[in-house]
Amino acid sequence: MSPEFNPAKPLQTSTESPAQSFKEFEHEGWQSVADGYHDHFRALTMQTIEPMLKAVDAGVGTNLLDIATGPGYVADAAKRQGADVTAVDFSAEMIERAKKLYTGIDFQVGDAEALAFADQTFDIITMNFGLLHLENPEKALKEAFRVLKPGGVFALTVWSTPDKAVAFDKILAAVKAHGDATVKIPVGPPFFRFSDFEEMKKSLMAAGFKTVQIDEIEMVWQLPHEDDLFKAFFTGTPRTGGLLRAQEEEKLASIKDAIAACAREYSDGGTIRIPMSSVLATAR
Repeated sequence: MSPEFNPAKPLQTSTESPAQSFKEFEHEGWQSVADGYHDHFRALTMQTIEPMLKAVDAGVGTNLLDIATGPGYVADAAKRQGADVTAVDFSAEMIERAKKLYTGIDFQVGDAEALAFADQTFDIITMNFGLLHLENPEKALKEAFRVLKPGGVFALTVWSTPDKAVAFDKILAAVKAHGDATVKIPVGPPFFRFSDFEEMKKSLMAAGFKTVQIDEIEMVWQLPHEDDLFKAFFTGTPRTGGLLRAQEEEKLASIKDAIAACAREYSDGGTIRIPMSSVLATAR
């Protein structure tokens, strides 16, 4: 479980090192937020796994690589369907957590932008919400294409735009209204770039894929308490959480209150139920 939550004691971020690259910022962030991510995002991000694995027809006799595996949720689901699974993540902290959670999977520390595998190694590749955390996503797409066998399939997810992935809309609106959206953290590629169907398709085709299917997955994020929405992002994400952790203490308190008020709008019988959505791309 996560340590006792205290927004006055932010997790380490890159805000003290403006010269830090976006890749270094993300790596440092994931090393710090593994517990928070597992505690708060597991039930949400696992909602995409069934449609993703159905899209790639993962099963007995397939050789699958899960990129940006995090705590290993997709990898484990694929293994339970009979696939021979290798899984990589650039965060050693995440890989250690995955190894503790799941057995029988080859978990490795690895870079999505420079995969340590020979050409044409895998039948299937998956990446669940990993692309939007990469400094050079185009490079990662080309690497996925390179290590796929001819006729192989690649499925990946990203969040939909904030009007559909409502939690992001509420967080960003609270920062804009009560905080400082210009705090100095390393700038990465636009977070919602690949939420656009045409941009996703164009980028996958440019990497070498021949056909691309885009689908949208409707999701619901259930949280026990109104404070959990703020807590999830603050303790469980490097990028959006980094924006929060870089705020001055007084502004952060106002942001937290505003997010809690927004969460209350989605209360249903004592449980917070926030509409979310993701984009699933299947490339062959």
